[in-house]
Amino acid sequence: MNGLELARGYYEEFGKPMLETEFADILPFLAVGFVGSGSEHYGYDDEISRDHDFEPGFCIFLPNEDIVDRRRAFQLERAYAKLPKEYAGVKRQNISPVGGNRNGVIRTGEFYQKAVGSANGKLTLEQWLTLPDYALAEAVNGDVFFDNYGEFSKIRENLILMPDDIKLKRLAGNILIMAQSGQYNFVRSLKHGEPEAAQLACVEFVNAAMKVNFLLQDRYMPYYKWSFRALKELVGMEDISEKLSFLLFSDNRDDAVAERKYDTIEEIASETIIELQERNLTEAICGDLEKHAYSVNDKIADSTVRNMNILVSVGE
Repeated sequence: MNGLELARGYYEEFGKPMLETEFADILPFLAVGFVGSGSEHYGYDDEISRDHDFEPGFCIFLPNEDIVDRRRAFQLERAYAKLPKEYAGVKRQNISPVGGNRNGVIRTGEFYQKAVGSANGKLTLEQWLTLPDYALAEAVNGDVFFDNYGEFSKIRENLILMPDDIKLKRLAGNILIMAQSGQYNFVRSLKHGEPEAAQLACVEFVNAAMKVNFLLQDRYMPYYKWSFRALKELVGMEDISEKLSFLLFSDNRDDAVAERKYDTIEEIASETIIELQERNLTEAICGDLEKHAYSVNDKIADSTVRNMNILVSVGE
């Protein structure tokens, strides 16, 4: 049983009856789910993950104090704290304040303020450009069991897809990083006799290539610990994930292997270009990713965003 299953089971067996019997008056204003940071909110937790922050629990999201006042919220916190201390063989953690840092009673605005820096989920242009992918992923991952009031889910839905121009800016920047690190700096580093620098170039290329593929599938790349696992779950990513793994694990000191690595980089570049062309995201006709990066940037409708430095959104 993973964390998501544990949370839902614990809610259904203990949380739901508690809310329905003790808090029927505010139930129309509540949302319940299991969302946020940690592998358990992605369904990626395993036995190793249980050494910290793993417990039966769920999140109860409240609107502001004008709707559910502080007194009722405190009573809800107390009731949550009194729920059984163990479920399915897993013990709850003794964390203060009540409910812990990840689970328990949370104001909707406080959750989104912490996740993306905006209590109502409305992001400024700067926030959309600079928020790390993993922060956006943590704001919309997991599962919402129910949302009677609708506030939590409305904000969540507005964050699931980034605006088109922001997506294009992030695409353009990461494609340029792919060009600089993979098509250019990898080979130059080897010619300089610097295999370590060549491997750093590979890491930069892999990271940028992963972000490009997540963007093309309208998904946010999670925290790096889970990025490869999440990549493999994307449609049609089996082949590219194997190629990216090869770039990370293979040796740059063997000339034959290094040549294979460069060929692999070019294969990934070619596949990326084909995908961009099929989606009409580039007008360039060549194998140079840098030219395609600037062509993607030219597709941005908003002149303010289009004229910003092409790397403005890849500085995370």
